[in-house]
Amino acid sequence: MTKVFDRPEQFAETALKGFCAANADRVTMVPHGAVRAAPGARGKVALLVGGGSGHYPAFLGYVGTGFADAAVAGDVFASPSTAWIHGVAKAAHRGGGVILGFGNYAGDVLNFGAAAERLRAEGIDARILAVTDDVASAGADERSKRRGVAGDVPVFKIVGAAAEAGLDMDAVMAVAAKVNEATVSFGVAFDGCTLPGQGRPLFTVDTGQVGMGLGIHGEPGISTQAMMPAMDLARTLLEPLLAERPAGHDGRVAVILNGLGRTKYEELFVLWHHLTGMLADAGLTVVEPEVGEFVTSLDMAGCSLTLTWLDDELEGYWRAPADAPAFRKGSVTRPLDTEAVEAGTEALAEIVPGSPASQEAGRRVAALIGHVAAALADAEEELGRIDAQAGDGDHGQGMARGSAAAAVAAEQAVIAGAGAGTILSLAGDAWADRAGGTSGALWGVALRAWGQVLGDAEKPSAQTIAQGAQAAHEAIVRLGGAQVGDKTLVDALVPFVRVLNDQVAAGETLGVAWAAAAARSTEAADATAQLVPRLGRARPLAERSLGHPDAGAVSLALCARVVGANLSE
Repeated sequence: MTKVFDRPEQFAETALKGFCAANADRVTMVPHGAVRAAPGARGKVALLVGGGSGHYPAFLGYVGTGFADAAVAGDVFASPSTAWIHGVAKAAHRGGGVILGFGNYAGDVLNFGAAAERLRAEGIDARILAVTDDVASAGADERSKRRGVAGDVPVFKIVGAAAEAGLDMDAVMAVAAKVNEATVSFGVAFDGCTLPGQGRPLFTVDTGQVGMGLGIHGEPGISTQAMMPAMDLARTLLEPLLAERPAGHDGRVAVILNGLGRTKYEELFVLWHHLTGMLADAGLTVVEPEVGEFVTSLDMAGCSLTLTWLDDELEGYWRAPADAPAFRKGSVTRPLDTEAVEAGTEALAEIVPGSPASQEAGRRVAALIGHVAAALADAEEELGRIDAQAGDGDHGQGMARGSAAAAVAAEQAVIAGAGAGTILSLAGDAWADRAGGTSGALWGVALRAWGQVLGDAEKPSAQTIAQGAQAAHEAIVRLGGAQVGDKTLVDALVPFVRVLNDQVAAGETLGVAWAAAAARSTEAADATAQLVPRLGRARPLAERSLGHPDAGAVSLALCARVVGANLSE
């Protein structure tokens, strides 16, 4: 159990401050992250890494010469928001563009992708690097759907070394694609982890059992086996990775044996003793192996094994010197460039008042968001229960926190004289920042896209509102990639948008059209109980989800009904 904290919701923020204070010679704190205290050379490609907190040394511990230029830290097991990533990326930018590196989880894909779009709109070359090393989460024929686990470390180390060597953006990204394709991992859990402030773990493993194919956000394994001797466990970790040896490969590998937070180093060394012989028997030559904690999951008991299939280029970058708080290799001369680091924060833009008609509509928008926040607060426990069937059970909490923040932001924007579009956009940003994770990212991009369609010049018509709903759907699909049938909120959103637009086009009033759309959305959300997830954290646990609706679809339908019931106000 995580025992050392003040307020649970401040755990990640406080840990970030403590980390930066303890490593002030190497890093400088910026809002929601850290950058190198001595920035890299002007014009170099910058590597920003990040994700949820709870995984130290990932990701903050890898900020340093020869490794990452910066790290952004979300709440525990929750993606950092688009705005947080954007701000830290701007602080890290040295003129050569920024690579945004993260493990391939849905919330991270959305938020890092949206941040990259913002950076590119500002003239900064921003590229995406989603690590996909976990062999348990998808087959080799679906490599793009695999999660990122401890493979983050060799991928980011090698990419960071290529950037440190002065390669341009296209050349660094070519190295990134190669090393990501060459990296595979498999992990096991002996027991689950407990979030700060929670009295029980996110999952448990029965006594005498081992969970196979765990995730690092508190997800249980995809199956269980009886506990086995260390030699057999070593073989269990290695065999799935050997099965993916590239044809004709000469056998050089970088190897990381990773503890997940509660497995003692001595236990890892016992495993490494057996793995050494097994790797040699498989004809592999181990290049500078690493044994210890590299990507953890709070206090989870378990371990993972990672192999990176090396060639001459990748081996050179793997061996290259690095000097970060949690990873040092060789001898590094720290840069003499000690210029002040820009904080990278985005000053709140002065709100330009909307037209009187749009301000009036904005007040109604804010009131509706307040109703939604109240309903989600009431539904928090039930949404968490639904989400726990095949997820980590935090959906209700995230929706309640996000909508509450959105309601506050909307009211503040009303006071400042904002129009309907700005109010909805700012509410979306606040929702994403506070909720974190996949749901926060989805609601953030959706409300911002909807707000941009509404604008601040005039009272939105029913047609404009329906067009905004369509824009929200398109933003979610563009950044998240989900389609109908994937068992996500898209299953409830698509019929809502379709019915709303059809009804408005047929001449119905907004109230009538919205009510019909909300009813159809609710039916579609209920029907997700018959689907199995094809995206996100729940995908490896698909069968557990069968018979239970998707929490994201249920919450979206609930929001639609609440808005419909209060439109007359």
